Order: sequence, then C-alpha cells, then structure tokens
Amino acid sequence: MKRVRLIIFNAALGPLDYSVPDGMAVEYGSVVAAPLGPRQIVGIVWEEDRLPGDRVAASKLRPLLEIVPIPPVRAELRRLMEWTADYYCAPLASVARMVLSSGGAMRGPSTMTEYRLSGAEPERMTPQRAAAMDALQGEQATIRELAERAGVSDAVLRGLANQGVLEPVEVNIDSPYPRADAGHVTIDLSPEQKSVSHRLVEAVDARKFAPFLLDGVTGSGKTETYFEPIAAALQGDRQVLVLLPEIALTEAFLKRFAQRFGAGPIVWHSSLKSTERRRAWRAIASGEAQVVVGARSALFLPYARLGLIIVDEAHEISFKQDEGVRYNARDVAVMRAQFEKIPIVLASATPALESLQMAESGIYERLELPSRFGGATMPHITALDLTESPPERGRWLAPELVEALRDRLTKNEQSLLFLNRRGYAPLTLCRNCGFRFECPNCTAWLVEHRFSRRLACHHCGHETAPPDSCPECGEPDCLVACGPGVERIADEVAEILPEARIAVATSDTLNTPEKAADFVAQAEAKAIDVIVGTQLVTKGFHFPDLTLVGVVDADLGLEGGDLRAAERTYQQVAQVAGRAGRGSKPGEVLIQTRHREAAVIAALEAGDRDAFYAAETEARRSAGAPPFGRWAAIIISSEDENEAKESARAIGGTQPRLSDVMVLGPAPAPMALLRGRYRYRLLINARRSVQIQDVIRAWLGTLDFPRGVRVSVDIDPYSFV
Repeated sequence: MKRVRLIIFNAALGPLDYSVPDGMAVEYGSVVAAPLGPRQIVGIVWEEDRLPGDRVAASKLRPLLEIVPIPPVRAELRRLMEWTADYYCAPLASVARMVLSSGGAMRGPSTMTEYRLSGAEPERMTPQRAAAMDALQGEQATIRELAERAGVSDAVLRGLANQGVLEPVEVNIDSPYPRADAGHVTIDLSPEQKSVSHRLVEAVDARKFAPFLLDGVTGSGKTETYFEPIAAALQGDRQVLVLLPEIALTEAFLKRFAQRFGAGPIVWHSSLKSTERRRAWRAIASGEAQVVVGARSALFLPYARLGLIIVDEAHEISFKQDEGVRYNARDVAVMRAQFEKIPIVLASATPALESLQMAESGIYERLELPSRFGGATMPHITALDLTESPPERGRWLAPELVEALRDRLTKNEQSLLFLNRRGYAPLTLCRNCGFRFECPNCTAWLVEHRFSRRLACHHCGHETAPPDSCPECGEPDCLVACGPGVERIADEVAEILPEARIAVATSDTLNTPEKAADFVAQAEAKAIDVIVGTQLVTKGFHFPDLTLVGVVDADLGLEGGDLRAAERTYQQVAQVAGRAGRGSKPGEVLIQTRHREAAVIAALEAGDRDAFYAAETEARRSAGAPPFGRWAAIIISSEDENEAKESARAIGGTQPRLSDVMVLGPAPAPMALLRGRYRYRLLINARRSVQIQDVIRAWLGTLDFPRGVRVSVDIDPYSFV
C-alpha cells in the first residue's frame, strides 16, 4: 500500500489519510504511529472504502512514522468495532480506544528492575533493617512492593540497596503466565449437566457460530457445566473469554477455575495496575493467553484465536455501559461470537426477557438445568406482609425475620439479609428546621456512611464529614438519619443478636478483589454468622451453611420510573433467594413487602417463574417495549442550565414525524443535575422494524450545539435517571 486511511482516537477529527514510506509493509489492522501537527498519534489502518471522507491528494499526505510492534487488529474485530459504533450511534474512534486500552502495551518487549536479598550485611544494623531483612527472605519485587511486605518505608530499603544488601534483578514484565491444563482434574457431573456440557463441547469442536442460553436454577452447577467446553477449547488451542458482571465475583471464580485446570486464568478489570494490564493485553494479542476472565471491557480485547465466549449472570444490568460508548456487553458478545464464528453461552438462573424471547424464536438454543446439584432443594419462600406484621418502632426487621435469625444462630447456620441500599441511611435531615443534606453537584441526597463517618453522593463521589450542628439553623445534635441502609440493618442485627458475627458486603466494603476473597474465605470458614449486603451478594456466591435469606425491602426496586422495574426486582430477589439452602440443609427465604399482591411478589412466593415471565411478556408486547419494540434515549447536558434547556428544545422541535416512532420529551431528567451538569432527556419508542439509529442520526445531524453542550444517544437504555 502506498497510502492508508487511519482510525485515530480523536472522534472530532475523523479518519485521516497518510502515505506509506518505501520499505514499510503495512496491512489492514496494522497499528501505526503518525504525525499530526507537531504531535505523534497512534492509529489503526482501515479499509478506505469502509470509511467516509473525501480522498486527499497524494501530494498533501504526510508519511507514517513507524509500525507499532503489536499484532494487527484482525478483520473480525474490525467488523465488530464498526457494528458497535453503528448500532450504538458512537464514534468509531471511541470504540478503537477501548480496543487499544493499554498504552503500555503499545511499546515493545520491556523489562523492569526488581530487588532481592544478596546475602550481604549492612554497614550498620538497625531494628528496622533487621525486621525488613527477616521479612524479605526469599522475596523478589520492586522496592515499593517489598516495602509494603516488610512494613517499612521505601527509604529503608533504598539504603539497603545502596549498600548492596538488596541486589537489582532485571525481569521481563511480559513473563509467561502459568498454563491451564484441560485434563488437570475431572469433575463428576449429574446426568443433566453431562447432557448440556456434551452439547456445548460439540459446538466448540464444530467451530461455528452457535448462541446458547444456559438456563439453570441457582445452585444447579452452571459453572462446572461450562468448564467442560472451556476444556475442549483449550485442547483445540483456542482462547476463551468469560465475562463476569462484578469484580467481587472474580476471586471466587478464580479459585474454582484453578482447582479444575491447575492454574488460574488471566484477569482483566479496572483494578489492574498498568503493568498488569500491559502484560495481559500483550498475552491476549499474541495468543499466549488461554482463558481471560474479565469485566465487560474484556470483550474488546484483541484475541488472536478466540474459540468460545461465556457470559455468566448474563441478565445483569452491570453489563450495560452508561457512559462513553453505551453498549450492552451481553449483546455485543453475541455479535463478537457471530463475527468470530464461534459458540457463545449466556448463563443465568433468571435470564433477561430479551434472551428468553430469542430462545423462544429459535435464534438461541436453550439448554436447561432445572434442578440443583447434589440433591440440594430449592428454598421455601414466604412473603411477610409488613402492613399486617410491622417491625417494632424504630426498627426495620419484622418479628418473624428476627425470630428466624435467632433460630439460625442457635443452629450455627448462616443468614443473609439483602437490602439494595449502601451506607447507613439514604437521607439525613435536621429535626429542627427540616434541612436536608443534598449533593452540590447532583439532584441527590447525601448518603450517611456511619462506619467511615462521611456523607457521600453515590453518583459523583462528593464527600463531606457529618457536622455537629445543622448548617442551616445552627441547632446542635439535631441531625436525624431517615430510612435504612445496610449499615443500619447491621447495627440492628448487632443489637438483637449481640453475639452474632456480622459482615457488611457492598461495593464500599468489597472494593478490591483481595477484600472480596477475604470475605469469601471468612464466610466459607463459618467465621461470619450474618451477612448484610446489597446486590453484590445476589449472585455467584456459594455458602453451603447459609440457610436463611431475608429480603428487607422487596418493594424498593419497584419504585421510580424504571421501565424494567418488575423484571429487575424479580431477578434480584430470585438470585439472592438462590443463596439459601445450596448445601445439604434446606433453605428458607423471607421477603418483607407492603405489596404482597403485586405480581412480582406473588410469583416469587409461588416459585412460578414462568407465570411471571408470561405476564411480563404480554405487558411488554402491548406496550411495544423490548423485545417487541425499540427504545432509545437522547441525553442533553451542560454546565449552563439555559444552554441545556434550549438545546433540548431545539432537538424536540425538529423531531421526526413518523407513524411508527413516538418521541416523549424533552423533559428534565429525573437526575436533573449530575456531576455539575444540567440534564434533559427524550425517550423514543419505535416499532421493531424501524432502523432507529438511522432516524436518530438523520435527526441530530441537522443540528449544531454550543461547545459546552453534550448530546449522547443511548440505544436500548437500562437507566432512566
């Protein structure tokens, strides 16, 4: 090629043309360095006929500088990037940024310096030096990492290095990962599991696109079942991607994976250090990586020879990205499998209605695991009507639930209380003047976190210390916590059962894989009697001695304007109920509600999932809602309220007049102020046959907005705030 067209990371500039110097061999997908003004940028060589833009005269082209020493982006991934940008109305440059997400990986092979004890003695021995040398026997790491392990400052170890007590060692930071062994151990599967795993192994061996919905009740052994097709992919020298919705689930999965395959998979999530991201990215791109377990961003990594995709807990809304490119990893994963011509497994005990509909129509092949593994039975579920049996004044747990907690503690069994609300209380106000603590950047109250003594906004991260007196009227000792969060429930349990060992499990307390692993270890060792947690505990965890689940407020998810509220509530409560009775002891679930007659609660109590989904399907069908219709949202935001309002009016005033498209709004968003930006929304409802993306592009393409205004499109929205 004598000239190329590049996708670069700057969406405002669009594709750019360059010449190829003599002797430089580029191909489609090559990652290259190129000049842009006085700067140097990175771009991906793309097929010119697939990108818009006029052809620049050859005489005006600047030459490429070099080819970045990484494998080219394969055609299958390039087609996925194009599809994602087109479907979600996002710039291709923004999708490219997700693919080349590790800047460190762009550089060639690299080394770093680590240190270890040399055997020499320091010129002067101090207590700190002696303690450090004792702690670092057999250790090798960077100065900072060694200092953390020894519990001393960096300066102490640098002094030892200067005296030769610690010697430098050059190490390759791209060192190989331990290899997983498909035949490390064999797992005894039930006849149902064997039948399902055999079908999945067949699909892996066929090396064709095949989408599966693995629909198994909680505790049915879905993970062990899909380990078998993973083993088949490893035997065929193919890579596997396993998507998990939460980092907190990763450590438990890694432990089970290592037991089965003798080595852990490669992990990919936002908590990785830059050197870890570099090492993982390069191993994936080179084909060295065998199995990758990660959050949704792992979907866009440049796998060399992908052979299987697993989406675990595929119903989870955390697979939906709500900023930047607003993609749903579950749906994009299916498209990646289609482009790669490989099987994909969507595993869930409570599948999304869209997934069930795809199975009903025959597009997905449905594989079922209808019973629990090892003879365990599904828990007995009872709804507690709080209008008939309310908690004591000032408390939040009904008498029946309190008695059940006491009973389990007496039997040395574990209990779990679920409330999807972090912190101690969602609102703090002054009993004297009524002042409420609100976030200065968002339309939201500040949540009290009593454990860490702070008032925090869960939307923008703003924090402040709780004052001793009301900032409005100055009255001391007048601040009142309103409503319960998990910390308040934990306090109540501690008062009722002072001898109980209580753990609070939320994204605040389990915010690293290490903390999550420690929590799991304590629960498995029965060092915890009562777990109080948010949605983080509704999935993935397996504690055989957990026999009681209490849902503190089952009505919470039904409040607000979430168009999927009933489905989401059913999924959350059914998933958390599934934590009970997973071992040999029977489980019990008590659901506190003020609306026992609600269809969701009735279905949960009756254990009739099919009836709930049938009713929800008909409601969606009559409303033209997904999967029978299309939704999209347009979100307008600005730091200037009038600017946002006028831009929203301009969009609303030019809306398309189509018989099969309905536009609602513009209106202030429920979260009208978010991170200091004023927000307006329009919601679009269209028939399934409408190419809604084309309608939106044509609509917005005629408008210009002030520089401070952001207009974003959310196709298939899950959040309506």
